[in-house]
Amino acid sequence: MITNRQLFLNNVAQTSDIPLMLEIEKAKGVNIYDTSGKSYLDLISGISVSNVGHCHPKVVQAIQEQSAKYMHLMVYGEYVYHPQVKLSQLLCENLPNSLNNVYLVNSGTEATEGAMKLAKRYTGRSEVIGFLKSYHGSTHGALSIIGDEYFKTNYRPLIPDTRALRYNNEEDLNLITEKTACVFAEVVQAESGVNPGTQSFLETLRKRCTDVGALLVFDEIQTGFGRTGSLFAFEQYNVIPDILLLAKGMGGGLPIGAFISNKEMMNVFQDNPFLGHITTFGGNPVTCAASLAVLKLLLEEEYIQKVKEKEALFIQKLVHPKIKNVRSKGLMMAVEFENFEQTKNVINACIQRGVITDWFLFADNCLRIAPPLIINEAEITFACEQILQSISESL
Repeated sequence: MITNRQLFLNNVAQTSDIPLMLEIEKAKGVNIYDTSGKSYLDLISGISVSNVGHCHPKVVQAIQEQSAKYMHLMVYGEYVYHPQVKLSQLLCENLPNSLNNVYLVNSGTEATEGAMKLAKRYTGRSEVIGFLKSYHGSTHGALSIIGDEYFKTNYRPLIPDTRALRYNNEEDLNLITEKTACVFAEVVQAESGVNPGTQSFLETLRKRCTDVGALLVFDEIQTGFGRTGSLFAFEQYNVIPDILLLAKGMGGGLPIGAFISNKEMMNVFQDNPFLGHITTFGGNPVTCAASLAVLKLLLEEEYIQKVKEKEALFIQKLVHPKIKNVRSKGLMMAVEFENFEQTKNVINACIQRGVITDWFLFADNCLRIAPPLIINEAEITFACEQILQSISESL
């Protein structure tokens, strides 16, 4: 009889020739379990998704209760959905006054696409600027502004009027002009191997955008929902964007994203053209119920408040002659090695030891650590011990 593993290889689209091939049976808290019953401590949270852990009881309860009432009806139309309204309200209550209108979508890359359209429509300009080694998604528009030619070259021509500047380079900000509709920036560049913006750079970026009338878009798709030690990373800089992008940790494991701006700006989607941006599933009531449960947990529990001490514990324990550097912003960490071969060897050894890690798109010599925020001291200690032993054995 053909196995599930073979069916996976035959019928599920593959995007690399080195899939991990873990066959997962269930997940709970910070652990996932394969079909043999082996437990793995999840240090990547499905790439910064499961911020409150896998299958948090309150998230599961919210999903079950909402799905028993109604699931899909019609999202962006004439219906008023309680989960959608309450989620949007709670988000706005925890954001600056200028970020008071929420457009719910299905993913981070959709949030990017929606924000690009909003900026162009609102400003009447066409140029969209991003930064080298940035990542905003894989759809055609998002691909046009990510900062790595390797991932772009075979899909050209991409959308026109885009350019990539050097991140944390204030001189390059002079290239933002009156032709620029918007600038996309990650507050902490994730896929470059955890590269936080400097205070001076983000302040200067904000001022330059304001001076020339360009909109500043902060991509907090990975950093949002507590990952860096505050609900949103921009709060630590006191630099407020015109548009905010969210996804990943937003849904507790269900697909949801959002772009958020002010109501005046968002209203341009109402005419010329009518239905200026639409979505079939964005704002789905079940995913909104899950997201509302996640947001309430983050606001009511002490998960976010304990991020910094957990970050410090990781840094304290991850000391080894083969580790060149550890970069971090909260529970978003990059452990740097000499090259990709070393990183991959450590990843493989960690999996054998029951710890799941990964690398970064634009920094494949770095090991990714982004565990659920609920991880405790004993679990951090165990994870670090396995990483260090994996380094010693494989390098």
